[in-house]
Amino acid sequence: MALTTRRRALTALGAALTGSIALPAAPASAGERNDRRRPLWRAHAHNDYEHQRPLSDALDHRFGSVEADIHLVGDRLLVGHDPDDLDPSRTLESLYLDPLGARVRSHHGSVYRGYRGSLQLLVDIKTEGASTYLELDRHLRRHRHLFTTYAHGRVHRGPVTVVISGDRAARAPMEAQTVRRAFYDGRLADLGSQAPASFVPLISDNWSLNFTWQGVGPFPHAEREKLRSIVRAAHRRGRRVRFWATPDLAGPARDALWGELLAAGVDHLNTDDLAGLEAFLDARRVA
Repeated sequence: MALTTRRRALTALGAALTGSIALPAAPASAGERNDRRRPLWRAHAHNDYEHQRPLSDALDHRFGSVEADIHLVGDRLLVGHDPDDLDPSRTLESLYLDPLGARVRSHHGSVYRGYRGSLQLLVDIKTEGASTYLELDRHLRRHRHLFTTYAHGRVHRGPVTVVISGDRAARAPMEAQTVRRAFYDGRLADLGSQAPASFVPLISDNWSLNFTWQGVGPFPHAEREKLRSIVRAAHRRGRRVRFWATPDLAGPARDALWGELLAAGVDHLNTDDLAGLEAFLDARRVA
């Protein structure tokens, strides 16, 4: 059984078990109902396509950022982590672009009705970067009304902002464009680069390769200062910050690490546990 298939089976089993023991919820106050409706812009759905309902589950949990891995197969962009996971029916168009287009039309120009923020769609390129990006660009042009666009030196905000991650060869064709509907996901090595935020609006990197702390015991002072220095440097250039490979097993260690990320001003918290991060942010009234 492929890795993704096993994960979907475990997700479905977990949902069934949870549903079988659910208790009636206490009535929510008006303030709580409003909190539960507002988007959680700092919540990032890592490998979103592995959930039972790609995109829909993340939007139901009010996430502000979702991640889709893509592979170029012929002229199709198939969504999946590994080549063995690919299904010809699971395309970027069918799982993300078409549903987002329909949702934005029904919500009069926004992903979340009544909120004008832009949903981040992080597209992680798994095949050769330049050719995959150029095909992706053709797909994005079919949905022009959807996307934040860079045109001749200016950024025009749309309901969805596409950021390109993964294979770094995508950078060259992106930099050559005077009009594009996607932006580039930098790494910590790009923190001091001269690339403007209109090209690199996001800095992402592997937590475990840059920090030893995994949420157990006190956060080492030097590492806390390093984290806050990274965030300050990025924010000075108008960039947002995200780390992947953070602890994601429910419990005190994860909560401690998420708390430090929030305190430092990290812009996106990375998780596979949609309900867990939603509950964590709601408890702290963080959007």
